[in-house]
Amino acid sequence: TKGLRKKQVLVRYSGGNPTNYTLGQMRFQESDFSLEILNTSRQDGQLYEYSVSKGPEEEVWQIQLKVYEPVSDPSIQILSRESANGSCSVSLRCTAERGDDVSYSWGSRDSAPGLCSGNSSFLNLSYPVPWDGSTPCVCTARNPVSSRAVTLEPSQCSPE
Repeated sequence: TKGLRKKQVLVRYSGGNPTNYTLGQMRFQESDFSLEILNTSRQDGQLYEYSVSKGPEEEVWQIQLKVYEPVSDPSIQILSRESANGSCSVSLRCTAERGDDVSYSWGSRDSAPGLCSGNSSFLNLSYPVPWDGSTPCVCTARNPVSSRAVTLEPSQCSPE
């Protein structure tokens, strides 16, 4: 019939006894009524419902679970570089090959504000030659579950 919705029951707890319908996929903890998903996959990111029935009343909580792949180690690519008047201008791009909902930020290792600041994957950097090396640039790739960083120490307008 129209409007009929089916729900998959994962665990039913009644009369002090749990019935786990997802053996090998989920682990139910009677001590705190938590449900642990084993070997999480993207398909586990969905809406879950927890209900407690007492006589004629039922309390229902809904939980939207999101599953994220952690970010991999980012790498820095030099898109262009140009040396002029004793300074070096470099265009950089930082990317992580894996990870969901990745955002990027640039900063320096000692958190001092300066040349290496930005909030995107790209950074245009201009510095005097030679680079004194005191504040190398750090690109951080992050998402809600992880964070990874890579450091760039420019020298003489070369790709190292």
